Amino acid sequence: MAAGAGLALCGRALVVRGGSRFLAASTASSDDDSPFTYDCSSAEKPQENKGEDGQPVGKGGDTILASTFSKSGSYFALTDDSKRLILFRTKPWQCLSVRTVVRRCTALTFTASEEKVLVADKSGDVYSFPVLEPRGCGHLELGHLSMLLDVAVSPDDRFILTADRDEKIRVSWAAAPHSIQSFCLGHAEFVSCIFVVPDWPHLLLSCSGDCTLRLWEYTSGRELHCCPLTSPQEPGEPQDKRLAASRIAYWSRESCVALLCDGAPVVSIFHLDVPGQRLAFVQHLSFQHRVWDIGFQESQGLWVLQGCRDAPLVLCRPTGGQWQPVPESAVVERVCSLLQGSWAMLEGPTSEDAGYRGLYKATFDNVTTYLKKKEQRLQQQLEKKRRQNPPPGPNGKAKKPRPGEAALGGCS
Repeated sequence: MAAGAGLALCGRALVVRGGSRFLAASTASSDDDSPFTYDCSSAEKPQENKGEDGQPVGKGGDTILASTFSKSGSYFALTDDSKRLILFRTKPWQCLSVRTVVRRCTALTFTASEEKVLVADKSGDVYSFPVLEPRGCGHLELGHLSMLLDVAVSPDDRFILTADRDEKIRVSWAAAPHSIQSFCLGHAEFVSCIFVVPDWPHLLLSCSGDCTLRLWEYTSGRELHCCPLTSPQEPGEPQDKRLAASRIAYWSRESCVALLCDGAPVVSIFHLDVPGQRLAFVQHLSFQHRVWDIGFQESQGLWVLQGCRDAPLVLCRPTGGQWQPVPESAVVERVCSLLQGSWAMLEGPTSEDAGYRGLYKATFDNVTTYLKKKEQRLQQQLEKKRRQNPPPGPNGKAKKPRPGEAALGGCS
């Protein structure tokens, strides 16, 4: 959801974004191709400066909000806060189109067939845009009553999965999105991200502001396992710190799930036990600097993008049952040197993750206030009755009020 620095990986391609720019490079050691860079501030402006609802499109700062590769890596798409969807071909890199979206987007994904790109926005709508017709108009697929935070598709393109701020995961039929297959209900806070496991296309991973990572059989809406999230206690941190994942990454080679919680300097590693239908915690992978994003590359391991100019990218692999950074790698050094030359795009406010603090439910203790006021009213009523009916004196007669103290309705 945040518009900070981000990482995207597919095949040998690696993209790092920050602010209005991104840099694409190859992680293959034998690949000497020069990197591709792009700046959204120089992108062409749509001819009609209006959204599909006919309303004027507000000016933004061109900051990239979300980006993703298609399944094969042949296409790359991004959205920015100027309400644009920009589509690229990656072999070789070329900008194919710049299209206007109705509202600022929170997430996007390609269909498995790579015929469409789905864009979710803050108003709760999902629009589809054709890929083979790069300038084709968008089509409204479905809508929620609350902000969408993530969108995914099943590997067979049968279902569109959407996660919203109101704790729901909705599974809709792609051919008829108004027809809902199921809801995955159980989270107690907003659902920050969802991920369909490619090796096991019936399984869904989800993370929420309720500090849990959950495993679902999503076509039936059945929860298989709920795993509470914890993080190493940092000095000065509150004991009840709330955790919400900003990224779920998966490595098929080891059935490994990596979780990044809200830009923390920690990556949590889990093992997906499919026969047992559960998630097993493996370890916390700690870093000295804030981690901005993570992503797996099947041939390499876990890439970690962090806020350190000297080492902006770290490659981690399992060794002896424990994940740890690769000490020396020519590929890492080459990609890091490219990022160091473009470090300006990662500096400044774009690297500050706004996080999910504003999405948590606001709680109000109205009951305590109500009971306190009720007690005050009862005390006032008792005091009035006492004044109206003073206790009898020694001779059995009612005690006369003192000067200045009159019974209710009397004169002083």
